Amino acid sequence: MPARESGLKDTGIQISEATVSDFFALLKPRVMALAVFTAFVGLMVAPGTMNPVIAVIAIGAIAVGAGAAGALNMWYDADIDALMSRTSKRPVPSGRVTPGEALGFGLVLSVLSVMTLGVLVGWLAASLLAFTIFFYVVIYTMWLKRSTPQNIVIGGAAGALPPVIGWAAATGAVGVESLILFLIIFLWTPPHFWALALFKIGDYAAAGIPMMPNVAGQPSTRRQVFVYSLILAPIGVLPWAFGFASGLYGIVSAALGAGFIWHAWKLLVDKEMKFAKALFAYSIFYLFAIFAVLLADTITMRAIMSAGN
Repeated sequence: MPARESGLKDTGIQISEATVSDFFALLKPRVMALAVFTAFVGLMVAPGTMNPVIAVIAIGAIAVGAGAAGALNMWYDADIDALMSRTSKRPVPSGRVTPGEALGFGLVLSVLSVMTLGVLVGWLAASLLAFTIFFYVVIYTMWLKRSTPQNIVIGGAAGALPPVIGWAAATGAVGVESLILFLIIFLWTPPHFWALALFKIGDYAAAGIPMMPNVAGQPSTRRQVFVYSLILAPIGVLPWAFGFASGLYGIVSAALGAGFIWHAWKLLVDKEMKFAKALFAYSIFYLFAIFAVLLADTITMRAIMSAGN
């Protein structure tokens, strides 16, 4: 009998024994949380006001769409996930969820999220969500991930789109401000994932994934991580430079960027793997912190302006 299925011999029907937690794990909840948070910040930073109920629906639809992309990624990547220690216990390679269940689950959630966002919020946001799911699953997962060490550089566009979707949900348009938020995440993605790839280099080698350290070598990867950090740090300050964040945000974001550069420099000059792990951890903190500060800054400035009126 398969690990998570029981066969009904008299009818030939198989009943899935996957639990709710197994299907929830398919959604890649940690990745989904980051997408939802940045989408929420994009929605909140956008000008104007939005009906709270519609805003909740928009964020919910974006969350479901992000989870759907994760489920489809796990369906397609089950073969290589089984070979890596970091992913071998995921629902599909471990046998808790069948590939067919993961595929059906992801497709249903994809359609549901896009249609809900389109009908109840706006079709521009829905189109961006549909494109994000397509880009992540087809362009990144099915093509780039297994074919080029630039996989995460190009594929990072999918993870950078949530704040643009949130902005579009709130305004019905794509503003320069939302593209700056996109750029922050887009430039953050390579050093974040290459730091992970440095201390998981054996996993990627076993699975045959051409991550940068496996293809270009560790010294080259460390140099590229440092170059990206030098570019990312000033980009993180752009919300202040473009006038949709205060000087306080500018100071904090500059300090966070300096911290990123310092961690990348330590990784460059010291070959101990602990610095790759430190940069990976700091990169997660950096992205959550810079968006949290922007959110708090926006709420504070609007409260001040409201009190002044």
